[in-house]
Formats: sequence, structure tokens, C-alpha cells
Amino acid sequence: MTDSLLDALVDICGPDFARPARSVDQVGGHRAGFVAVPATGPAAAATLRLAAERGLSVRARGSGSKINWGTPPAGLDIIVDTGRLNGMWHHRGATTTVAAGTPVSAVQAALALQGKRLAVDPPSPRATIGGMLAVNEAGPLAHRFGSPAEQTESVTFAEASGAERETDGENGRPGIAEIDGVITSATLRVHPLPPARRWVGRSVRTPAAVAELVEQAVAQSLEPSAIEVDLPGAAEGTVAVLIEGDAASVDGRSAKLAQVWGSETVLAEQGPPWWGRYPFGSGDVAVRISVRPEGLQAVTYALRDLCGAPVPLRGSAGLGTVHAVLPAGLPVRRLSDIVAGVEQVLLARSGRVVVVSAPPALASELEMAEPRDLF
Repeated sequence: MTDSLLDALVDICGPDFARPARSVDQVGGHRAGFVAVPATGPAAAATLRLAAERGLSVRARGSGSKINWGTPPAGLDIIVDTGRLNGMWHHRGATTTVAAGTPVSAVQAALALQGKRLAVDPPSPRATIGGMLAVNEAGPLAHRFGSPAEQTESVTFAEASGAERETDGENGRPGIAEIDGVITSATLRVHPLPPARRWVGRSVRTPAAVAELVEQAVAQSLEPSAIEVDLPGAAEGTVAVLIEGDAASVDGRSAKLAQVWGSETVLAEQGPPWWGRYPFGSGDVAVRISVRPEGLQAVTYALRDLCGAPVPLRGSAGLGTVHAVLPAGLPVRRLSDIVAGVEQVLLARSGRVVVVSAPPALASELEMAEPRDLF
């Protein structure tokens, strides 16, 4: 069966684009049997149909930056690599259609030549369009423009029947979350590239100080593109606001916030090093907390109490969506108790917490986020 399966994958993808898996071709600690790299949507659909006919498990892979998020697979037969599903078209108007395997950074570089951009900034530097949409990976710009799913007009995906289908996604909810297949392309809204950008930052030492600074920033009606917070744990943290627009407007709005925040305020033409990056790595247990901004302070203090010390936390203070890193070396039961304790605090605040990433040995025992939890 192994030889016949490889032959069938070669027939679909080409002789140089189907192969036995290597040691790096893993998801959640499970090594795949084969890797298929289709060049077209129909080829991706044919690959899924082949897998379905033979009862085989499949996972899609873009850059692989988030492939271990969520519940690990029980087994893995085929990885569908979207690297050849690459390119952008129909980008002269208010939208652009992009193949799923295209890096977000490449799309932004091409659009910038026309004075445009996608208003997305996924924290994974190597994120592809398909990977970003599959987990609705939002960065700081979601504060003003909404999540990537909310900016998506339609998505084309391959399914196990061997067909390609298109969904308008109802602004991404629940369309993309309910896709059972592999995203092959997407049409997203395009925005003008802002002439000027400025970051306004202020150091903080406590969650209460974060809440105060955010409240002050919101009260100024500055129309910020992002309001982010970085709390490294025991060390001093930062609240930073991104202001975009024409140069005169940016000057005026950033000066107004600096006056309100006081003499310790820092204005910069580039974001701080932590801006738009996750506070966790592949070896960490990371949770995503979503709550109304006014509830973030209480949840942050509760998380500190549950863990016995401040924990690294970073994300959108303006939206109330942040990622936190739980202490290393804790057993599964202790980690589960911490998550359950945060859930209790969030219950009265209409918020939620999910475990998005953990080392494979822990992920197989923890209750991990499902795809729809990320939308």
C-alpha cells in the first residue's frame, strides 16, 4: 500500500512534489507518512479525496509556524504542504485574491508598491495567508480593522469529496472556522498604506496602571490603530499605542496622548521589539484570554495569584485579547487547575480562556483549543 500510495500522490502532485516524510514532518509529536505538495486547488482536492478513499488522516501545512497549535492528531498519514499554492491576483481594486501558501509578508511587499496593504499583521513572522486564516491569527491592527477572518470576503477550499468550494464566511464567522478541508485561496480587503505611523509608549509596573493608561488613551478619541500591552512578568512592562494617518494628524494625535500620559512617555517611529510578537515559544504552555478590556485587570491579577507569581502576558489591551505563558515544569493537573481558575474569573465577565500551544507531551493530556475557539 505504501508504494501504491506514493505513486498515487506522485500522479497528482508530480514526481518531485510527493515524498516519504522526514523527521521534521511532524505534528504534535506524530511523524507523517508522506508529504504532498500540490500546485493547484484541484490537485489539493484530489489529494484529500485520495486520503478519504483510503481512510487516511491529513493535516495542511503552510510555513509550519502554528502547526502544533491545538489538539494533537491521534495519528498522521499525509501532510499537505501548501508551498506551491502561491501568488496574488485581482489586486487593483478594494480586494485582492491570494493563494493560501503565499507568505503574508510577500503580499504586503507587493501591495506596498501600489501604496496599499492588508490590514493584518499576524505575530508569526513566516505566516502564510492560509495559516493565518485557519487559526484567525490577529495582530495589533485587529484593534482598528478587525481580525483577518472579519476582513475576508471569501475563501476557496479543497474538501475530501475532491471538489473545491467557496464560502463567503459571513465575515469569517463561522464560515472559515467550519471549513472541513484545506484552504487554497482567499479574497481579502485592501486598505491604503498610511503615510505616517507613530508609536506612543509608556512604562507600567502593575495591571492597574495598564488599565489606567488604556482608559486615558481611549478617552482622547485618537482613533488608534492598535493599543498593546507587554507585561514580561516580574519586570517592568509597557503600554504602546500605534497612531496612523497623514503626517500632521499623526503629529497632533501622538502629542495629545503624550501630554496626557506625562513626561515618561516615549514617541518612536518604529514599534518596540516585542510589538506584534507572541510572548511564548514552542516549549511553553500558552493560553489566550479574551475579555472586555475593563475586565483584563481583574483577570491578570487572578492569573498571578493562581500561578503564585506574575506571568508573561502580551496582546491587545484595547480589545482585551492577550496571550499568557504559564509557569514551566508544572504537571498537567496543576496546569488544568490554573486554567479552570481563570475560567471562573472570566465567567462573570463574559470572557474565555483556551490553551493554544503546549509541548506535545502536555498537549496530548490538556484540553487544547479547537479551531472554532480561535474565531
